[in-house]
Amino acid sequence: MLGLAACGAPQATSSKPAKLRLVIATGGTGGVYYPFGGGLARVLSAKLPNADATAELTGGSVDNMKLVQAGEADLGLSTLDSAFDATRGIGSYADTGPVPARTLAVVYKSFVHVVTLEGTGIRKVADMRGKRISVGSAGSSTEAAADRILEAAGLDPRRDIRRDNLSVAESASAMKDEKVDAFFWIGGMPTAAVTDLATTPGRRIAFVPTSEFIEPMRAKSGPVYDPALLPKGTYSGQDADVPGIGVDNILFVNASMADAQVTALLTALFDNLEDVRKSHPEAAGLTLAGAAHRSPVPFHPAAVRYYEEKGVWPK
Repeated sequence: MLGLAACGAPQATSSKPAKLRLVIATGGTGGVYYPFGGGLARVLSAKLPNADATAELTGGSVDNMKLVQAGEADLGLSTLDSAFDATRGIGSYADTGPVPARTLAVVYKSFVHVVTLEGTGIRKVADMRGKRISVGSAGSSTEAAADRILEAAGLDPRRDIRRDNLSVAESASAMKDEKVDAFFWIGGMPTAAVTDLATTPGRRIAFVPTSEFIEPMRAKSGPVYDPALLPKGTYSGQDADVPGIGVDNILFVNASMADAQVTALLTALFDNLEDVRKSHPEAAGLTLAGAAHRSPVPFHPAAVRYYEEKGVWPK
């Protein structure tokens, strides 16, 4: 039964079967994970027999990995870099040990936003020395990526900046009030909080390019970062493409999930793909073949078989 082993469900008190309770660990309201997870929950609730799926607000990737590991969520969303750290039990997961996460699908690619205001003097990452910078929520995948970018730019993330740990919504609000000079955020394009900031009267945002740091970051942290482009016009006032860093996002489960459960989840998702795509602009690009894109975080064996049967598993 989906979700019962992980999150529990009340026992049936009559001949009517108990609802299958599914918890999807997502993120905050200012990002993509929450609306994406909400759309997935609606589809699973409607299309899986007797299922009741809910999207849970969380702090994002790190929280989601730990919730699934602890059996407090059945599915989760995570950036690939954080998930790769989780499977090795390093970084934010040193306290948990390796997390037995398994990929169900690669769902979309995030862009590492590095946002500043015109007039701060920040044109490149090295210009952040001595400035007040939000590196994302404490322990988040954004914080890990921010530290890696700062290090690749020759800065000490703990000593060379005045460091704030703010969520994307908090970062955008702080920038409106000119309380931070720049902030990092790993998110889909567009991200609601950044869109809101970009349309704030009297504030003209700018984006700092980061593509030069991809190779040193891959050499140190693994094959989890790719070249990516923030297309011009993604945000109000953005009149040029921004070369930067992309990170895949995965939908994952615990390795202990039964094969039949995995197959049922993937079948419900891809048999109703158009409904899932309506949840957020980033979800519009989800495809069966793209979901099977190879990942350094292993796929659940039942997911591999599902994609093989559909003829999309990479040879």
